[in-house]
Amino acid sequence: MNDTNVSNIVLERLSREWEALTPEAQKAARYVLENPRDVGVSSVREIAEAAKVKPNTFVRMARQVGFEGYDDFREPFREAIRRGTVSFPDRARWLQDIAASGALGQLFADQVGSAIRNIEETFAGIDEAAMEVAAKAIWASRKVFVLGVGVNNSNARNFTYLASTGMRDFNAIPKPGSTAADDLAWADERDVVIAITCHPYRTEVVEAVNVAREQGIKVIGISDSPASPIIRGSEHGFVVAADTPQFFPSSVSTIALLETLLSFVIAVASPKIVERVEKFHKRRHQLGIYQEEPE
Repeated sequence: MNDTNVSNIVLERLSREWEALTPEAQKAARYVLENPRDVGVSSVREIAEAAKVKPNTFVRMARQVGFEGYDDFREPFREAIRRGTVSFPDRARWLQDIAASGALGQLFADQVGSAIRNIEETFAGIDEAAMEVAAKAIWASRKVFVLGVGVNNSNARNFTYLASTGMRDFNAIPKPGSTAADDLAWADERDVVIAITCHPYRTEVVEAVNVAREQGIKVIGISDSPASPIIRGSEHGFVVAADTPQFFPSSVSTIALLETLLSFVIAVASPKIVERVEKFHKRRHQLGIYQEEPE
């Protein structure tokens, strides 16, 4: 059940096995076929009541079509919710169901809900035209510096690693043993710096962005507020939602934004980027970096 349309596969199986089901199981199956979104967010008792059958009817129906029980049957529908292929109200009901499931259920629901909400709020506030302009600036630049410290150092390095499979002169800064300002010493208006910091804003990132502006380097700021010192005055600024019920800041929307920005860079780039990516991965196969699949 690893297909992205796992819930659809279950629905097809129900239709295919319809004639083999008992009349009561058919009532349960009909409800599932007509209301598939209810499956992932309802307990067996709730869905049985809605279908006007006994709870064990759903259990027997699930077993008749090849599942161990209702929980096993329901899992593909819950997975569809996790992947965001159903509407937000259904996800909200799913989170409420999790919150009521046990001692750590509320924590799990809070974390998942926060991650989903952060991504939705982030992309709801982004203009794809602005993303395209930033992507074109990156592709047209001589060098790109991706600046992040703390947790955002890992985010900057991950973005740089992915970009480097098809593009040259991407640099994650600060480099080991250096400072971000020093790493920008020879950069100028031909270059771009992508700077990342959220509240409380890291001094070294803010100072490096100020240096970049003085040198004429184009700045793409990623932060959690339009009032952030690295957003104000930047040629391209993107605000990410970073709320979390825990003590550490959330990087979910920052990572999603960076991945989207990179996809835009690839989209606006010349066809040679495809050749570079193919060459990069072909080289990895030749060097034995990838585990080859058995024939």
